[in-house]
This record gives sequence, structure tokens and C-alpha cells, in this order.
Amino acid sequence: MTTRTAAALRATPDTAVAGAPAARRLVRDAVADPDRLRRVDIVGPGGHGKTVLLEALGAALRDAGVAVLRELPADAMPLPPDAVLLVDDAHLLDPARLERLTALAGTSGGRVVVAHRPWPRPPGTAALGAALAVHRPPLVLEALDPTGVGARAALLLRERPADDLIAYVHAQTAGVPVLVDRLIGAIIERAGRDRSRLALPGEPPTGLLAQLGYTLQTLDPGVRDLLLARALGAPLDVEVLVPLLNLPGPAAAVDELVEVARAAGLLGADGRSVPLVSAAVVARTPPASRLQLRRALAEIELGRGGSVLVVARGLLGTGASGARAAAVFRAAGDEALRTGDRWAGELYEAAARAGAPPLELAARRAEAAVYAGDLDLALAQADQVLAATEQVPRADAVRAGTAAAAVLARRGLLARSAALYRWMGGASGAPAAAVPALIGTGALAEARDVLHAPAVAAPGQRPPTVLESAEELMASGVYDAVCGSPTAALSQLTRAAGLLESSHRAALLPDTPAALAALVAVHCGELDVAQSVLERAVRVGLGGRGAIVRHRLLLGWIALFRGATPTARAALTAAAPAQSRLEPRDELVAAALEVALARRAGYLAALLPAWARAREAIVRHPVDLFVLQQLGELSIAATRLRESSWVRPHLDEAAALLARLGNPPLWTAPLHWSALHSAILVENAEEAQCHADALALGAGASRYAAALAAAAPHWVRLLHADVEADAVEAAARGLHAAGLSWEGGKLAGQAAIRTRDRKAMTALLACARALQSAPAPRPVAEPVPDVATPPSGLPVVRPQPGTAADPDEDSAETGLLSDREREVAVLVLEGLTYKQIGERLFISAKTVEHHVARMRQRLGSGSRGELFAHLRQIVGAPAR
Repeated sequence: MTTRTAAALRATPDTAVAGAPAARRLVRDAVADPDRLRRVDIVGPGGHGKTVLLEALGAALRDAGVAVLRELPADAMPLPPDAVLLVDDAHLLDPARLERLTALAGTSGGRVVVAHRPWPRPPGTAALGAALAVHRPPLVLEALDPTGVGARAALLLRERPADDLIAYVHAQTAGVPVLVDRLIGAIIERAGRDRSRLALPGEPPTGLLAQLGYTLQTLDPGVRDLLLARALGAPLDVEVLVPLLNLPGPAAAVDELVEVARAAGLLGADGRSVPLVSAAVVARTPPASRLQLRRALAEIELGRGGSVLVVARGLLGTGASGARAAAVFRAAGDEALRTGDRWAGELYEAAARAGAPPLELAARRAEAAVYAGDLDLALAQADQVLAATEQVPRADAVRAGTAAAAVLARRGLLARSAALYRWMGGASGAPAAAVPALIGTGALAEARDVLHAPAVAAPGQRPPTVLESAEELMASGVYDAVCGSPTAALSQLTRAAGLLESSHRAALLPDTPAALAALVAVHCGELDVAQSVLERAVRVGLGGRGAIVRHRLLLGWIALFRGATPTARAALTAAAPAQSRLEPRDELVAAALEVALARRAGYLAALLPAWARAREAIVRHPVDLFVLQQLGELSIAATRLRESSWVRPHLDEAAALLARLGNPPLWTAPLHWSALHSAILVENAEEAQCHADALALGAGASRYAAALAAAAPHWVRLLHADVEADAVEAAARGLHAAGLSWEGGKLAGQAAIRTRDRKAMTALLACARALQSAPAPRPVAEPVPDVATPPSGLPVVRPQPGTAADPDEDSAETGLLSDREREVAVLVLEGLTYKQIGERLFISAKTVEHHVARMRQRLGSGSRGELFAHLRQIVGAPAR
């Protein structure tokens, strides 16, 4: 085989021709045994490489010493036995030449290879195809797949293309080889010699669109109109295209245009638009003509009840107005609302500008605004309807009430949300979605009535929707979490979340079933279940944009329980970036999470600003059942800062709420646990014992409650320095098993500090370190690569090259401190007291004082300021 033939084999089939494996075999057959090319029929749309393949085939045959003919022999002359006839564009042959070619293909002498488009099919085409197909099936050239696009891009770029470049080119060209070449060429030309500027264009290059526009201008006007109609969103439907394009006949006329466009490689094999071609034909068409076609398409679709979403989006910003335009925008908004499309609100707004009565659109605009996360707009639009219920249909009033109830719940006004659900139910009773709001505010008997109300099926009533089924499961789950089995509650809430995973309509509920499932799971000590259901909710976007913040914050809360403070901090940052404004319910969780992180790190300097944020969050959010854990965390911080007056009214409301619900142990345990620790902070042994007794009464509610109940008596006994090492260690490990890693380590550490038994102290310290250095949980938020958690549990920042803490830096002072002294130094620079440092490192305050004295002596520090300066040189600035 010659070098030229080998080059043809390498370059042609795999990079310029679709159907590369079959094309490669064809060229190999020509080189190995030309007799195998008795009759070959090559079929493919324009731009798919038929001509390129014939050229490569001819080159391979000539190099093999075979005569290649490109013209038909004269009449009555047979093909030479050793020659191969290559005919391109056979679909363009006149009838006489087509008949002659068919005759040659039907004889036994010579070899014939014919390439043509699948359309048009002039008379005689069928006979030619039959004659060629006697020996082998036709070779059909199709569009390139992503692998083929990557091979072509690698050849043109002379380097391996990036995956995103391959995906972009394939998406824009639909794999049509000639378009692939042109687009990659335009990208290369724009980058010039500097390949570092090789980037994906936001829109196809204008020069390329103009180039394609010249080709499109040569097409039949009917084909151009078809391509424009498809680019503007018209379906391949005779009922639409015949009136839209003013075609004379029904299906036949449409089929003709579609086949011509497909054969030219301007539509996909399935009739789909090629984005690059669509962009070119739109750019080539004057704006007035585009607008006219869009209006006509919208009228046709609206009249037949078809989809108007795509064409209505195209009309946005064109100034279209009037009753018909308003009807189009409204219908498109309804369509977007059903599918959760983000355009719904903008389409309703356009309908209002076009002349639709604002009150008729207000309920729909409220619902769309909830999905988009614009709660101010949602509440304003819903309020318009609720203030004029006598002027709107009952369905619109219920829609507005549902949207308003969801917004009020998110803003912490669960009682107002419940009142709206009551109003919507009227004589027929509140809907199942009201149950979480009713139970969350203590209306247990009312929730029971709603849940157990007999279902009355009216004649012809629609079957229950997915949303209705999810609402019923969610209602039953919340009720069982208070009055029934927590396991059954968790199962029902998880199933409700699964039902709504493909639906955006969860945004119109007072809370998402995933969030409620996670709360119940946390109260049960099932942190893995809580984490799993929340991660899935974030992944599928359950509940819309606003719910993502809630789900991420709850993931951070779970990480906090596990003792994974860097992960919790990352989740807080991801859910609530700096300067962001959260809704009151989310703000309360975020503030409590920030306070909890500062308290666990022992940073008093960080706790003060966190508490300032928390005070405002407490004021803005009334008490309900679903924020009791956060309230408990804030009560501990308030006690430590001697500001208990900020949370005392809320704690009293929480106690009254739980009493109205029958003091369900699943929900009372966390609040008693927080109150226990608040009592311990002020050394009130009597109050601490009361809460320990209350925890013991509810120990059977869940393993979480059991772990708290087992640990509580030991906290009370620690006030008297009474330590039973084995029992404390068992209780600490029980807390860890229930997901409370930090709580377990702290109990063991505090017991170690207070025991006088040296052996017991050593065992408890080992237990504390083991519990807090347990394997980290799987990530629940974006990874934080520069944060680590050492065995002590202290979050530190990994030193960057060039900082004072760089291990590669040659510092004589660095070796002066032991590992333990370096840990103490970091915390001293953070401003912690000796007692706080001791609690953090599970050593006594006296031991901390001893370490500091030794460091001061070893470093030769004459004052506290000099000591701090020396320590900063050694360990760097304190981590924040």
C-alpha cells in the first residue's frame, strides 16, 4: 500500500465521513480486492462526506493500479472489466443518463460505485437502487457522534480537544460533518495563533452565520421558510405548517419540503432543527418577517390548543400587544407554570403589558413568583386576589391562598399560614397541606380532623394527583411524628419527598417533605437518613430555588451534630453567602448554626457577632414545632452570654406549644437537653436534675432520646465532680452512636477534667479524643480543601507556602515548641481562657497554665505582648 493510500485511509473515513467504520471497510476492500466493489450504493445527505469518500476511494484504487472512471461510457459501450466507475450526485442525473447508469449497474461486467442524496428521487432511482443492492446493502452516511466530532476536532486542532469543545460543536452542528469543519475552523480563526484564546463562543461566530446564510439564500423559498419556522419553534405538524407557510396542499407539500431540507443536511434525520442552521436562517431573515411569522405561529397554536411556550418566548420584548397577544402570553405562562419553567412570571408580566386584566393574572403570577423565589412579588400578587375574592373565580382565590400560605410559612408566620388553609377549606375542611402548619402551631385536634375527614368522591371527580398523594403522605407523617410511630412518620415523609422529586409544585407547600423528613430523622438519631434525603432534594432541586437554601442549611445542621464543623461551616457559607438576605425561617437556622459553630470552637470573639445576628433572627421568627432545636441551641448561647431574657419568652411559648401537642417525647427531648446545659452553665443543679428526669421519662421515644437520657444524669453529677468513668464512657459513646459526636466527646472530656482518678482520667481523655477524631462523614456541601479537623477537633487552616507556618520554612523557633504546646499556642492567640483551652484539649486549666509558663520561659518573653509576638511568628495568625 502506498503512503498516499495509507493517508487516505487514516484521514478520510474517521474524520470527514459519517459512518466511519463502514467507510473504512469500503476503502480497505478497494485496496485489498477491487473485485469486491462490484456494486456499491452510497447514500447520505449533503455535507456528510459522500464526495470526500469517493475521492479517497478513487485515490486508493489508482494507487493499487486500478483504472478509475468518473464519466459514464458512451452509449452501447460496456464498462472495461478492470475499471471502476465512480459516480457522484446521481440524484442530479437527467433521465437518459440515469437509465444508462442503471443499465451498467445491471450488467455483469465492470464495477460501479454510486453516491447520491436520499432526496430527490427522480424516476429510475428505484431501479438503480435495486441493481446496486444486489451485491451489498447501501452504505448510509449518518451524522457524526461525539466521538467522531472529537476525532475531527483533533485533526483540525492538531491536539486533543477539550470535552466541553466537543460537546459544544456536536450540539451546535448535530454532527453534520461539513458544519463541524466550519464551526471548528471559525473557532480556530478567532483564536488566531494564540491557542490559549481558544474558547467556546457564547453565540455562533457572526462570520460563519453569514457564510451559511449565502448557502441558505440559494435554497427554494419554501425550504427557507420551513427552516425559519422550525427555528422559531414550529412543530413538524401538517396542521400547523400548511397554514403557516401558505402551502397549496396538505401532507405531500410538507413532506416534500422536509425531505429536501433533510437531504441537504439542514435538518436532522428525525426532522429536528440544527442549531447552527437555525441561527443562520434567523440572522438572514429581517426582524419584521420574523415577528410576522411568530405572530402567525402563535395564532395557529393558540387556536388549536397546541404549545405556545417557545413562540411566546420569542415574542417577549417585541412590543406585541392586544387581546390576541395577551392570550398567547397567558397561555404560554400557564404552560410554563405546569412544567415549572422559569419563564412563567415573565410571560404573565408580558400578558399584563399586552392588555390582560391584572386581577385575572394575579393568582398565577403569585404562584410563578413562589417557584422563582421572589416571595415579595408572590405575596403582593396573592394579596390582590385575597382582597377581592368576590371578583375572581374560587379556583383563583384558592391558588392565591395556597401561594400566600407557602410564603408565610417560609417567613416564619406558620400561624398565619394555618389561618389561610382554614379559610381555603371552608365548609369542606382544610386541605391535607394544612396539617404541618396546624401541628406546627399546636392545633392538634384540628389537624386530626383534617387528616381523618372522610373523603367524598363526587361523580366525575378527577383521580388524585401526585401532589395530592404527597400532601396526604406528608400530613400523615407529621401527625405520626407527634402522636404515632416516629418510624412510620419517617417512612411516610421520605415517600412524600420521593413522589415530588420530579415536581416543582412542592414549593407551594408550607415546607418540603424532604426538610420535614430530615427534622424527624434528626430527632430519631437517624442522621444518615436525614443526610441522604436532603442531598437528594438538593440534587433534584426539590421545592424550587428557595427550598435549596433550607435543605443546605439543614445539611449543615447535621454536619454540626456529627462534629464535622468545617463541613457545617461550608454548608452555611454555600447556603447563606455574606451579605445575602434570607427569609426569617432560613435566617433563624443560619443564625443558630453560626452560633453553634462559634460555641463549639470556643471562640468568644466569634460568638458575640453571631449572637447579635441571632437576636434579630429570634425577634423575626415566632416559635413553632420545627425550630425547637435551633431555639435550644440559642438558649445555651444566651445563657453563656448572660442574655437569657432574649430567649425566655420563646422558651415559654415552646413549652406551651408542646403542652398543646401532648408533650411528644420526640420533640421535647432536644429542648430539655438544651435547658439542661443552660442550667449547668449557671451551676443550677436542681433545675438540671429536673430536665434530666424529664429526659428519662421520654427515653423510649427514639435512640436519640435514649442517648440524651443516658447522658443527662452524668452531666448533673459533674456539677459535684462525681464521675463514674465506665458509665460516663458508655453514655458518651451512646451520644456518638446517635450522631452527637461533639456532645459525646465533650461529656467524656469534662468528666476527665473533673475526676481525681488518674487511670479514669486517662481512659476518658482517650475516649474523648477517639469520639471527636472518628472518621468524617461523607460531604454534605462543597468541599473545603484548606480546612482540616485534627484529632483535637479544632478547625485549623492548612498553612500556605510562604506563610509563617510553612513546614518548609527554616525557623529556629519552630522546634522550640512541642505539638501540644503548639495546640495551646493557637488557642491562646485566639483569646481563649485557660479553662476554655482545657475544655477544648481535654486537659485541666492548671495544665494549660503550665504549658504557657514553659513557652514563655523557653522563648524568653518578658511580657504577655512579647509572648504573643513570638507565638505569632511560630504558629502564624490565628485561624478564623
